[in-house]
Amino acid sequence: MRMPMILGQGWTCLALVMLGVACAEPRPVFTVYNAAALGPPLRDALQEFAGTPPRLVTAQENAPSLEVVRKVTELGVVPDILAVADEQLLADLILPQHASWYVRFGTNAIVLAYGPKARFSDEIRTDNWWQVLLRPGVEVGRSDMRVDPSGYRADMVMQLAEQFYGQPGLTARLRATIPERNIRRAEADLSAHLETGELDYGWTYENLAKAHGLRYVTLPPEINLSDPAHAERYRSAEVSLPSPRGMPPLRLRGAPILFALTVPSNAAQGDLAFEFVRFLLSPSGRDALRRSGFALLPAPQWVGEPPTDLTTGPGRPD
Repeated sequence: MRMPMILGQGWTCLALVMLGVACAEPRPVFTVYNAAALGPPLRDALQEFAGTPPRLVTAQENAPSLEVVRKVTELGVVPDILAVADEQLLADLILPQHASWYVRFGTNAIVLAYGPKARFSDEIRTDNWWQVLLRPGVEVGRSDMRVDPSGYRADMVMQLAEQFYGQPGLTARLRATIPERNIRRAEADLSAHLETGELDYGWTYENLAKAHGLRYVTLPPEINLSDPAHAERYRSAEVSLPSPRGMPPLRLRGAPILFALTVPSNAAQGDLAFEFVRFLLSPSGRDALRRSGFALLPAPQWVGEPPTDLTTGPGRPD
């Protein structure tokens, strides 16, 4: 029997075997949409999950959290895993229409990162950072707050700093240090500009500063959005983000940083996604996350109605 020159979609592995042609079953494509800040840690976890040689093909998209969320809510694109840098986006925009649960698994802190050419880097400290940023000629950058939690969290830190340091008008003065030309789509895009000295300082997450080998200023816990003990203080900061199609603005209040993920209800590889979540919350998965500098919660925190087999067994505190 002659083989056709072109195989259409109807020619499956079974058909090829019947023709006497060896054919390996295609490996599943496992799609992950994640916040850019989760790019390095989830890449490492996915590689370990896939194994050697890999048993599946992974397609990881790193983008600002609001971008990946809106691909689901507005474009109808459904990944197998949806992971964001702000749990509130899942609570407000994903549940209950697109998923029935999510799990909080990591935390972080907002820091001021800088490269080897940063002006006044030998002087900047935790107690004087805002004074350094206000000096003439200092170039400061952040991500786009309209799509990226790191961007709007940077603005929240500025609001909290005004209160913490007792400096009326400090928020507006700090905002003025970031002209439009210094705003990047995602915080992960800032690192190259800090390395070259195009930017002196950039607002970013601590784990990304570590991942890119950048030095950084640690900010007081009262303002860096990392400490649950200061949750009530954080709530005094607020941002309003534009929504598409004439919808009301999305209003977000300051809160301790919590990274979270879910498996969308219509995920094509749902069973495989559940398997990955179990792996990620297991000691091996948590170790893979830690190696990239990611800060984990002591134990996962479940919201909504996850499948019972996800909340038992793996994922207990180490």
